[in-house]
Amino acid sequence: MSAAEDGDRSLGKLVSAATDQLSGLVHDEIALAKAQLRTDVKRIGVGGAAFVAAIAVLIFSLPMLSFALAYGIQAWSGWHLSVCFLLSFAANVVVAGLLALIGVIFAKKAKQGKGAQKTAASAKETAAVLGNVKPHPRPATVVASDELSDTAVGTTPVARSSS
Repeated sequence: MSAAEDGDRSLGKLVSAATDQLSGLVHDEIALAKAQLRTDVKRIGVGGAAFVAAIAVLIFSLPMLSFALAYGIQAWSGWHLSVCFLLSFAANVVVAGLLALIGVIFAKKAKQGKGAQKTAASAKETAAVLGNVKPHPRPATVVASDELSDTAVGTTPVARSSS
């Protein structure tokens, strides 16, 4: 084998290695996007569950808690029963408000995550860089005088393509 063939083989190996690494990079970026989406979905799930819990507290606990709390306040303070029922309702609204606040906090964290957007921007940047790459021009090879005798007279040698 000649030195030119060894150069072509190593260039081919380099192109193959670069292709494999680029493929690995794309797969890794996809895996990263999936992981970031899972995190955002978990945050949204926790926030949604907190909202559902707030609604459940208002719906299911209002009758029983209101009666128990109202009668307890009335027995403790001696106030009129209607005032005691209003205070028990206010306590239930405060509990539901706290649960709704937890839901809002988790929803804002999920919205601020922007995990998938970061990965998509990184993938677009990689594609833009690779799209603008031009092959390095190869110098024309000098043909030895003994090789010229085999070629037709008046023709110029052409550099080999890497592909």
